[in-house]
Amino acid sequence: MSHEDIVDTLNDLIETSKDGEFGFLACAKHVQSEELRTLFTQRANECRRAAEELAPLVAQYGGEPEDDGTTAGSLHRGWVAVRGSLVGYTDQAMLDECERGEDAALARYRAALRDDDLPEPVKSIVARMQLGVQRNHDQIKMLRDRERAKSSS
Repeated sequence: MSHEDIVDTLNDLIETSKDGEFGFLACAKHVQSEELRTLFTQRANECRRAAEELAPLVAQYGGEPEDDGTTAGSLHRGWVAVRGSLVGYTDQAMLDECERGEDAALARYRAALRDDDLPEPVKSIVARMQLGVQRNHDQIKMLRDRERAKSSS
């Protein structure tokens, strides 16, 4: 794998982390539950730290670290605002959107890990981060399901 390919993969994950940070912060502003606001803020900070951890690796392989999220992430945050305007900024709606964002993040981390040419030190960092994304996803999904159960009873 060329250094350019490694940089591209790492920058993709930095953008993914930035999308997560911005997405969690956007949802934290709109939830009613203090528990969710705290959780989303913590998750945003974890995403920011992940991007900060990946940035030196990009530089190590001769690249310039990304400093923003993706266009798709911006569109998703725009959709959250539109959806909130239409159906209300309910905790349920924000959990749905956070889970959707975590699904996208998981897919990008899994794609990076499928690349057998990714150097082992980089792969181990990405694998550790992917486990964190999986834990976030599972927790958000559990909270979303709990919120749905409350809404339907």
